[in-house]
Amino acid sequence: MAVDYVLEDLMGKLGEFGKYQFAQFFLQVLSALTAGMHMLSLVTVAAVPEHRCFIAGVDNSSLSQVSETWHSRPIIDAIPLTETGDLESCVMFNASAGDHSRIPCEKYVYDTTYYKSSRTIDWDFVCDRRWMGAIIQTVFMLGTFTGAVTLGGLADKVGRKTVFCWSALLQLFIGVGVAFIPEYFSVMVARFLLGIVGSAGAYICGFVLTMELVGPSKRTVCGITFQAVFAGGIMLVAGWGALIKDRQLLQVVYGLHGCLFLAHWWLLDESPRWLWMQGRAAEAVDIVAKGLRINGSGIPLDKDYFVQKAKQQAAVEEKSSAGLSDLFRTPNLRMKTLNVCLCWFANSIVYYGLSLSAGKLYGNPYLILFLMGLVEFPSYITIVFVLDRLGRRSITSTLMLSGGLCCIVAAFIAQGTTLSTSIVMLGKLLIAGSFAVIYNYSAELFPTVVRNSAMGLGSMCARFSGALTPLITLLGDSFDPKIPAVLFGVVALLSGFWVMFLPETMNKPMPESIEDGENFGKGDTWFSQCAGPKQRQDSTYPDDPEQMVPLKTIETK
Repeated sequence: MAVDYVLEDLMGKLGEFGKYQFAQFFLQVLSALTAGMHMLSLVTVAAVPEHRCFIAGVDNSSLSQVSETWHSRPIIDAIPLTETGDLESCVMFNASAGDHSRIPCEKYVYDTTYYKSSRTIDWDFVCDRRWMGAIIQTVFMLGTFTGAVTLGGLADKVGRKTVFCWSALLQLFIGVGVAFIPEYFSVMVARFLLGIVGSAGAYICGFVLTMELVGPSKRTVCGITFQAVFAGGIMLVAGWGALIKDRQLLQVVYGLHGCLFLAHWWLLDESPRWLWMQGRAAEAVDIVAKGLRINGSGIPLDKDYFVQKAKQQAAVEEKSSAGLSDLFRTPNLRMKTLNVCLCWFANSIVYYGLSLSAGKLYGNPYLILFLMGLVEFPSYITIVFVLDRLGRRSITSTLMLSGGLCCIVAAFIAQGTTLSTSIVMLGKLLIAGSFAVIYNYSAELFPTVVRNSAMGLGSMCARFSGALTPLITLLGDSFDPKIPAVLFGVVALLSGFWVMFLPETMNKPMPESIEDGENFGKGDTWFSQCAGPKQRQDSTYPDDPEQMVPLKTIETK
């Protein structure tokens, strides 16, 4: 698939990042804020507070402060203790039997130190019903998976702006409406739809709009900024949760953030690149002309020239028949595809596993969740400065190996200690960095003719692992608390090691055809690089394959 030099000439006139791009980027990146908020909102709205059995004659309410009757003598006599000296959460002594036999709780008392209300408290989603609460989060993640699969293709057909704006509007209605749904299965349906439009539809389209508008030198910074704003959404979840104790009002406030998009239909522009590829060159040129005026560049734009060029190009253009199956047709490309899919899967499962575990760490859960979002920022800032210096492969592998090791180490340190919490935070920082890099790395590894398919496949793997994460965390409640963290760590270590076998893409020409993709990076692994300079491989590139020759902007005649 050849480079469309006429289109690149048109977009090159806008420059890398002017006032127009900044204004559009600001509108687009707001989708990351609400995506992060909806993704983690159940950590507060459906929080699982500390709980124990309700003891008749001692407790007067299902809500109680730990300091009141939690450790009183009548409670300790009625409820067995764990090995660590805490009260058992799900069983009590059988008083009618007159011995120390244990029976399940019939009713629960919840600690209201931090949470005054939540879906879990309303519906008793604890102990043998804990899985019902986890399923709601899993259904949300399946919604993001469905949205990534369906809305990405829909945006290619009807436009990025159309899908973005409709998703944002539905996000507002569903985000507010789910607060008032009293029935379990209806809540699951609503959360599924919210995952489609909130954390997939608006976010993915916003990201694509940005990548198709800004110049190549700014794509890394803008892409990392999307990740940072997503983390800001997590911090907002914690901030609002600490201020608003009523779970229904809290969900309404989360949903009302969709009002940020009410004016987007009039302010947000469609992608000129998409319009051009759809044969709507005149509209694309008009948008670029608008951008030139806002940027104040004073560059003249010959609309008739570009429209005529687009018509000539469309008349002779040959459509590519390459598709998703081509990623698995040849051996080298197949191994790279499987490697990258595991990388997306591993990054997602660790990222969301650590994020969703915020409520299980000892201390103020709102502060911990806030720090979970805040700790990502140093990682993103560092990535911006080192990504084009140290390379994609080394950064991704190092961060994943280190993050996986943190997960395993934290599992064997007593929960509640400062050291345990610090290691979990460090793991989140490291895995957030590798998760950000994999977006750029994937785009550069695969040939142009199947690049969108490859990115979509990787995103699907990430959404699938995100859906599994809440269920995996249940293993810690049912069997051993160490199991989830160790499992997350092992997956990250395996993927981080396998990434060493991927080729480096920094300062390399991006492959265009399937043949390019198959030949790209053959023999280039971390191990071969350590062994010394590798022999030159035959390449489909006529020029030096080891050097990146930047495309020169076509001069306007």
